[in-house]
Amino acid sequence: MTQQDSPVRPYAGDVDSATAWHRLENDENAVLIDVRTRAEWSFVGVPDLGRLTKQACFIEWQSYPEMQVNPNFLDEVAAAGVTAAQSLYLLCRSGARSARAAEALTAAGYARCFNVADGFEGPHDGEGHRGTITGWKAAGLPWRQG
Repeated sequence: MTQQDSPVRPYAGDVDSATAWHRLENDENAVLIDVRTRAEWSFVGVPDLGRLTKQACFIEWQSYPEMQVNPNFLDEVAAAGVTAAQSLYLLCRSGARSARAAEALTAAGYARCFNVADGFEGPHDGEGHRGTITGWKAAGLPWRQG
């Protein structure tokens, strides 16, 4: 899947993990923002952008265990040095939270927000496991576990 242009999307578009990697590789100012929870970063793993000489930003959209939206999300993005001129790729487990984060950033003036729609782990396979069909891990992109 590449970018899906749709007038109903309140952000720049959806991309798959491989497309996000390619764009991060070819745009020195592009940023990956992982919006999953601290627990997910610790126990499931995180994308590793070391080969691109970049680091992902880790900013929770919702906080575990309550899963309330982080009221400081926009401030934390700005504090990370992210600017409205950059292309931003938002990543969560399977594309839902990252879409909401992309919407919020777009509404705040960040015009180039892309949702990594297949997420870090993607959907469940036939046996109820994630990370085997689509997503960052299934695409064979670099990642590490805490």
